[in-house]
Amino acid sequence: MTSNLHRDFSQYSDMISGIFQKISAKEAWEEYKLSDEQVDFFKENGYLHNIKILEDDQIDTLNKELAEITDPSHPKNDLFYEFNSNESEDPNAVLFHSLGHWRITEGFHDVLWNPRFVVAACQLLGNKAVRFWHDQLFCKPAKHGGVVAWHQDYSYWTRTIPMQHLTCWVGLDDATVDNGCLNYIPKSHKWNLLDKIGLAGNMDSLKDLLTESQKKEYDKKVSIEMPRGYGSFHHPLMVHGSYENKSNQSRRAFVLNVFADGTISNSNEEMLAGVPPIQKGNKMDGQYFPLLFDPDHIS
Repeated sequence: MTSNLHRDFSQYSDMISGIFQKISAKEAWEEYKLSDEQVDFFKENGYLHNIKILEDDQIDTLNKELAEITDPSHPKNDLFYEFNSNESEDPNAVLFHSLGHWRITEGFHDVLWNPRFVVAACQLLGNKAVRFWHDQLFCKPAKHGGVVAWHQDYSYWTRTIPMQHLTCWVGLDDATVDNGCLNYIPKSHKWNLLDKIGLAGNMDSLKDLLTESQKKEYDKKVSIEMPRGYGSFHHPLMVHGSYENKSNQSRRAFVLNVFADGTISNSNEEMLAGVPPIQKGNKMDGQYFPLLFDPDHIS
């Protein structure tokens, strides 16, 4: 399919290119299903990492698309829900952060239906049907990439209930301690919901909200180093963040946020900029929240 710069790809609720293999739900389940041990690790620790999501050619395609859409003059820039060339506003601590790129390019649209992603997401949501919430890009340039402060994802998502969400972080570069890889506090998904904080501000601002016992766990963080194309899934209450990039290598990554089918709106306000509101109490579905995978189609 030939790209059309004037088309909003959210109009398509299935793959529109040949970047990813299009197979049946049953075939995808048989080929990419997580082991029981992996699912148990996620339940106990709140995360599961080092899951292969992309092949090298797919990474190259996405990086090419990324280079195009980070230009504020891109003709489809108005389709972003959010676009921050530098969310930190400090030129010495750059953090590119955006939402909505799935509407703009074929690759970032189709990665939502990537079999490697949707099967794992279904399992980690308790074998429930998976519906798309929103995507994100986080890019830290070499030598002066900024932080993403410690936070819980669901603190930003209380406009949707119940809490049956999941996040997948995928590196488009090798992710290392030196270039600002993802960090987790294991088992923090069992904590209470904390207030939301500014993502590009003080790295440790969340610590002021913790109990004394939580502060002790806070110091037990683990760094999630992974080769490019590999992903890490985490629970919506998982406390996570990433430090600055002072290395000579960029650290580009995208995030896919999903929830179990049946999630409903908890607000009469718009969910995402430019998206028509879904009235409180109504199911989250439609053009902007498409169904990605249904385990009922496996048999």
